Amino acid sequence: MSDDESSTGSVEENVEVEETTDLSNSDVCTKYQEASKIVNLALTGLISQCIPGAKILDLCNFGTTIINTQAGKLYQKKVKGVAVERGVAFPVCVSVNDVICNLSPLGSEELEPLKAGDIVKIDLGCHIDGYISVAAHTLIVPESPDSPPTSISDEMGNVAVAAYNAMLVAAASIKAGATNKQVTDIVTKVANSYGVNSIFSVRMHQMKRFVIDGVKEVALRHPTADDLEAGEQKLDECTFEQAEVYAVDVAMSTGDGKPRPGVLRTTVFKRNVEANYKLKMKNSRSLLAQVDKKFPTLPFTLAHFEDERGAKMGVTECVSHGLLTPYPVLHEQKDANVAHFKCTVLLLPSGTARVTGLDMPEYFKTDKKPEEDIQQMLDDIAAAAAKKAKKKAAKKKKKKAASS
Repeated sequence: MSDDESSTGSVEENVEVEETTDLSNSDVCTKYQEASKIVNLALTGLISQCIPGAKILDLCNFGTTIINTQAGKLYQKKVKGVAVERGVAFPVCVSVNDVICNLSPLGSEELEPLKAGDIVKIDLGCHIDGYISVAAHTLIVPESPDSPPTSISDEMGNVAVAAYNAMLVAAASIKAGATNKQVTDIVTKVANSYGVNSIFSVRMHQMKRFVIDGVKEVALRHPTADDLEAGEQKLDECTFEQAEVYAVDVAMSTGDGKPRPGVLRTTVFKRNVEANYKLKMKNSRSLLAQVDKKFPTLPFTLAHFEDERGAKMGVTECVSHGLLTPYPVLHEQKDANVAHFKCTVLLLPSGTARVTGLDMPEYFKTDKKPEEDIQQMLDDIAAAAAKKAKKKAAKKKKKKAASS
């Protein structure tokens, strides 16, 4: 072998193969699937805890514990000497009645406990090695754990069915070659059929490794001239591609769909990795140092910090200089009914797979009907789900017979 050949071979050996971080990598697929199982488990557990007298803070802590405990059991082996990151990807939020989303209270600011008839929206996320799965769910607090809620208003039934069905058809419509505008058109059609309004500021997002709100977005409704004049932005059109992942996020209301600020403190934030500033306050520097160490890319809640008082003092300067992006607690009109459902979809070669999200509670009912094309989509989705469930049951039965 010549010196040139030897040198070339040495260089090739030292070149690292670029890691594939989309769904074309089977290991990535597995991590999304595992994170999704944990998300659904946490949602199921939280629903069982939403009873009269339950405290919102306790519910958030309960969900966080499930996510971290279950994620901690997976991928315990270090990779190249580094532990695989896993755990909460979006803080557990429990928003009640006219509160739309992002409520994750601090220990010193606990709100009144849940009571029968409250509308509860649960929102959370989990990641394995930065691969994120998210979900949201809406329920009514029952009189007791053993009995389903009663006396649900027609308006609540309309908005819950609308939001859930919009999530289903949007998830089915996010496929390679389709555009975000087409999905917005479908969601708008669903909202109109049930006589409700989409929450304007809520958007669906592409997700990538350690990125919960990617560049590609889907609006729930198209902005009007008044909306644009008020400062609302019109999204650029984008096309979905195979091997992408999306958070299909739908919130709807019997009100005007225009969220407004309230008195509840914003506690959920995300580090703006592109921003840098030399902070002046000691509390601000301390908070940012902890964020950079523990939550460098994904959203977090101030409730995760031991020094709650210091975190509250330091966050203002961090936000004012663009170092942290707030997720404000959004409110609707006081008398409005709000429903929020979210799922995660994977754009696989076999088609779009919905991997998170639970079935809508059976007590949400409506007399209203969607347009014929939307109803056909819903029928197709239901038929596919039934076929999948039958196949899964048969496989389970066969496995049980083989082991007996």
